[in-house]
Amino acid sequence: MSTFYDEVGGFETFRKLVDRFYAGVATDEVLRPMYPEEDLGPAAERFTLFLVQYWGGPTTYSEQRGHPRLRMRHAPFEVTPRARDHWLKHFRAAMDEIGLTPEQDAKLWDYVTHAAQFMINTLESPA
Repeated sequence: MSTFYDEVGGFETFRKLVDRFYAGVATDEVLRPMYPEEDLGPAAERFTLFLVQYWGGPTTYSEQRGHPRLRMRHAPFEVTPRARDHWLKHFRAAMDEIGLTPEQDAKLWDYVTHAAQFMINTLESPA
């Protein structure tokens, strides 16, 4: 039985997606401060492994980091509606470059838009 991970091209597709996404994050004035590491490489690796596992690939993420606990891991950061919108803008740009079928695109976009909304933990930024 084939998984979404297999259908879209496996690890390399997710690696390309995340690399393109982080290229946008690297220069984004809203998102970049949420990544305290100078090098975005470790964050990109974690995100790649998470997406790979979520979509039916190897379970390396959980083996290395345990349960994803996404809201808990993002709790130290102010994830506002504005941050969500910036995140989605870069993810959309990355998706547009990896050549998914319309059905695959819709499935992945549905997931990330719901996940991004779920991550909001602050409705207003301090003035």
